[in-house]
Amino acid sequence: MGIITREAHESDVPAIAELFDLYRQFYEQPPNITLAQAFIAERLAKSESVILVAESDASELAGFCQLYPTFCSVEAQPIYALYDLFVRPSSRKTSVGRLLLQAAEAKAAQAGKARMDLTTARTNKPAQALYESLGWIRDEVFFAYNRRVTKARNEKERTCRPSE
Repeated sequence: MGIITREAHESDVPAIAELFDLYRQFYEQPPNITLAQAFIAERLAKSESVILVAESDASELAGFCQLYPTFCSVEAQPIYALYDLFVRPSSRKTSVGRLLLQAAEAKAAQAGKARMDLTTARTNKPAQALYESLGWIRDEVFFAYNRRVTKARNEKERTCRPSE
């Protein structure tokens, strides 16, 4: 099976959305193709991310990765956050993930990025093995944290009291 990688176009949104919905399900989110299509279409329309696709000879998308431009304050350099990487289950073990990661690195170099960062589930051993085979270094120094942002329930929660 011949695979090419390329940057996504707006005409790819339905096919990418299908893969993005499967990606979200992999991370235990409920199926929602409408949400997936809206999210991908908005990222492309606003140029908020770079989406690379792997396309088979049959013009079917075998996988995608999504890069978000951001910065590293410590290095004072632009970087990419490689947030999404997904390969269609029927295309796994055919080097699609490797090709997408190599295309992402080439895109990062072309765009003048200092590096790429990614996170993955601790249980996703196949992905970890792929990353390490391509020279990605596991961070053993920093922990990743996140906090869900909620709307303030009332005015008191939005303002600090003088004693605080």
